[in-house]
Amino acid sequence: MRVRLDVVVWRGTIPESVHRIQAVAVDAAGAAALATERPDLVTTFRSAAKPFQLLPLVERGHADRLGLSEEDVAVMCASHTGSEHHVRLVEAILARLGLDASALVCGFHDPVDPDSLAVLARHPERRSRLYNNCSGNHAGMLCLARSEGWPVEGYERAGHPVQQLLRQTVAEVSGVAPAALEIAIDGCGVVVFGLPLRSMALAYARFATARADGTPRERALARIRAAMRAYPRTTGGAGRLSTELMERGAADRVAKGGAEGVECLALPARGLGVALKCEDGQSRGLGPAVLAVLEQLGALESGERERLADLARPVVRNTLEADVGMLVARVRQLETVG
Repeated sequence: MRVRLDVVVWRGTIPESVHRIQAVAVDAAGAAALATERPDLVTTFRSAAKPFQLLPLVERGHADRLGLSEEDVAVMCASHTGSEHHVRLVEAILARLGLDASALVCGFHDPVDPDSLAVLARHPERRSRLYNNCSGNHAGMLCLARSEGWPVEGYERAGHPVQQLLRQTVAEVSGVAPAALEIAIDGCGVVVFGLPLRSMALAYARFATARADGTPRERALARIRAAMRAYPRTTGGAGRLSTELMERGAADRVAKGGAEGVECLALPARGLGVALKCEDGQSRGLGPAVLAVLEQLGALESGERERLADLARPVVRNTLEADVGMLVARVRQLETVG
């Protein structure tokens, strides 16, 4: 099916603003089950690429040789909230390598987790790069460098063997030629990939359909998927859309978001991958948009509409904490996808 998807911000009965959403859902062969007007929009994968950036570490057996737990795997896929639990997990991974937070190039930013934020306000001397929401992802890259015998210095640069391998891997799972996979610098300092939205969805479809008894790549993808499902709070945290979609949604669903209004989902029961992009880069419309896409695909299980109702229609509050509006997805059927 082909649809137009917008998220309307209502203030009372007044339509105050509109977020235009581009979305596409495909199977592992690339056949589209749903698409908006621009399924081939080229944009950045941002943190939704993290499961595939972790893939070489697992696929090549390094995660096993390092004795990494499933929760370690999950935090390496994370855009976490900087809770103390996240920080300790990443710190322990680095310790296995004989490294500390100074090896991370992601920089410091204030955590989203309110308890951690309060601690750092009282003890600013405790600030470190471990609190960066990408610290687990960077720790995984350092694990890969050490395991392959590559230098850890410069692991973030496009010419480093780590980033070259990750570019090759992301290109393969998304069905894009490596040379056609555009690159830039992400917010945390590593390489970020530019590719069509449809290709992101294909990567997530392959993520969804990877078998635990399949090829080495499938087994690695299935392990990463299972780790994210087992530890949704480790891959994000309280209030993160991806975490809420996994904790309160279908038992097999995997979700991973990224900055600038990106959200991707693997739907194993349907064999589909879904990629969404809010064109204006805002994330607040993604909850209603994701639920609208799942509704159109018939991919909402019994009881999910009720459990996820607050994500489907988030309220708008003013400074007095009064509910003064809501965000609502608006879907218009266009034509059948060929």
